[in-house]
Amino acid sequence: MGKAKIPGQQRGSAVGGASTRRPRGETRSRVYRYVADRLRAGDPPSVREIRDALGLGATQTVQAHLQALVAEGRLEQEPATARGRARGYRLPRQAPPPQMIPLLGGVQAGLPNLAIEEVEAYLPVAARAGSDADFALRVRGDSMRDRGILDGDLVLVRRQPNADDGDVVVALVEDEATVKTLRRLGSVVELHPANPDFPILRPDPAAMQLLGRVVEVRRRL
Repeated sequence: MGKAKIPGQQRGSAVGGASTRRPRGETRSRVYRYVADRLRAGDPPSVREIRDALGLGATQTVQAHLQALVAEGRLEQEPATARGRARGYRLPRQAPPPQMIPLLGGVQAGLPNLAIEEVEAYLPVAARAGSDADFALRVRGDSMRDRGILDGDLVLVRRQPNADDGDVVVALVEDEATVKTLRRLGSVVELHPANPDFPILRPDPAAMQLLGRVVEVRRRL
């Protein structure tokens, strides 16, 4: 590996006093350039095509370089697309850039205290299907301690007007925001803490607005 074989010459032999050894890593770079060019052209090469085009000695050598390129993150591997044609490599897919969501004021995880304020900062959030966040709030208090939401944590919230029983939500009760577990008992809505030291809240539905569902918790250690 790392050497090109010249027809009629023994590996490591010299021609005209010069060594046939290629600089370390050059063969792998040639493999990458050839494969990348073919992939960009929409014509992924087989292992044998790579071997023949670059004059490499064995398909095992090509496969070793391809696996090394995968380990380095320069290629990705996928199942072969045709019988007998090992075309199982592709260029890495670029992840979409993260979206920036606003960090808004504070939210009281205890007795409701502070509603949404002005934007304090913007947080990068990787988009994930089904759990996109629209804004973040900082938790104050420890009423959600037993759900793993602690004082000072950031909760990332997807804005939605409804939530299912058992969801952790951010609710606005008489212009004050709180993070709690939503419980529905028929027509009655309760906001449950996850700490026995705090009471269950039973707000008047007319005085409560659901801001959204908590989809992620961030904590700085």
